[in-house]
Amino acid sequence: MTTSNRSLEDLNKEVILCRRCPRLVAWREQVGLEKRKAFRDENYWAKPVPGFGDHQAKVMILGLAPGAHGSNRTGRMFTGDDSGKFLYRALHKAGFANLAESSTRDDSLVLSDIWITAVCRCVPPDNKPTRDEILNCRFFLKEELSWFHNLEGIVALGRIAFDNALVLTNRDRFSPGFGHGTFCASTGSKPWVLASYHPSRQNTQTRRLTASMFDAVWMEVRKLLELK
Repeated sequence: MTTSNRSLEDLNKEVILCRRCPRLVAWREQVGLEKRKAFRDENYWAKPVPGFGDHQAKVMILGLAPGAHGSNRTGRMFTGDDSGKFLYRALHKAGFANLAESSTRDDSLVLSDIWITAVCRCVPPDNKPTRDEILNCRFFLKEELSWFHNLEGIVALGRIAFDNALVLTNRDRFSPGFGHGTFCASTGSKPWVLASYHPSRQNTQTRRLTASMFDAVWMEVRKLLELK
């Protein structure tokens, strides 16, 4: 991986100021004004959410987009909702996070070897970004990816994340379809890609994704890092 001429902090500042997608700008701000009853006394972030984690990360976690009342509220990826609770518990158990739960961006959460980002940085209505909205955000993701010269792999949470990970690593024409546990090995300078069902409530409450299934993903990540 080559490194961008500007810092991750500079990139994140540009992400936060982005207004490229009118539909998403309107929706994220509407959610931030209307709020959920449980959070009516909180000030919502209601802006694009930047990536965060270990600047020397070996693994990038790629999600779909901020949750309406999770990271669109807190301003940090997978922070403040049930998806984040499921993710951070697993990362903590596998030794990638110092906390098993994260509810605010100002807590003491520290990630080791992990950088968390998303295909889209703004919350989309019904969790369904359009193709153009995904393409608008890809510029940020490509530059972000270029920063991590120690990167060994990408864990893609959900089909859209997996498809975009394949595009970013120039594998989209020759790789297998999405499935939980689908794996694309590293080749040359390309990082490996490992797919998982997204830890959304829709998947975890229906037990399409169980804690043991998700733990197995992170055990596999540990093994892959140890093989390097």
